[in-house]
Amino acid sequence: IDEFIASAGTKWGQHSGVVLLLPHGYEGQGPDHSSARIERFLNLASEGQLAICQPSTPANYFHLLRQHTYKNMHRPVVIATPKSMLRKKAATSDPSELVSGAWQPVLADPSITDPSAVRELILCSGKVRWELVKERTKRGLEGKVAIVTMERLYPLPLDELAHVLADYRHVTDVRWVQEEPINQGAYPYMNNHLAAELSAKLPGGLLDRMAVVARPESSAPSVGQQSIHLKEQRTLMDQAFTTE
Repeated sequence: IDEFIASAGTKWGQHSGVVLLLPHGYEGQGPDHSSARIERFLNLASEGQLAICQPSTPANYFHLLRQHTYKNMHRPVVIATPKSMLRKKAATSDPSELVSGAWQPVLADPSITDPSAVRELILCSGKVRWELVKERTKRGLEGKVAIVTMERLYPLPLDELAHVLADYRHVTDVRWVQEEPINQGAYPYMNNHLAAELSAKLPGGLLDRMAVVARPESSAPSVGQQSIHLKEQRTLMDQAFTTE
């Protein structure tokens, strides 16, 4: 990956259209089953040489692959693919979305009808989206918490993100929520790049006040005991929706 996929375009001017489908999702099965090391791919990504994505719906996954082939971007695509989302009833698409839809690097929250009533904004990526949606419903916070999903992590989808977030300029409670430990996953990259690069597209500093909700810093991708995993997951959801 380092020698022939991530850097081949810079070193030799040769590009690959390979698609890497890498298992990634915190499901309580231990470190070897949890992480595709997204943070490492984001560290490798520069100069637009890679695309790193976490589609959360079948339609968006389909259109991602379709666009990659049809538009012939001819750069490697890294796709993080959790196993449990294959069985999650919420993570479904209407057939019409596959027939007439298109690849969306950012997904707005379809449940929000009045953005002015939103008091908390959550940015996330991957299957944690569906866990957050379920928890929001459980807590009766529909309409008050918006969950915006970044389906592409790199290159940053700045135009699409600015368009979606323009409705939430008034929100002061903004959180990046991820399953991974705080020193892993997408957060280290987002912390260094997202707010600064988005400011040119969306003035006002909305993401300057973005907090992070993540597992504690860790050397391993995840814990190896189911009971501890569940406790961490409970804490993660509490922190995502508890107002300071």
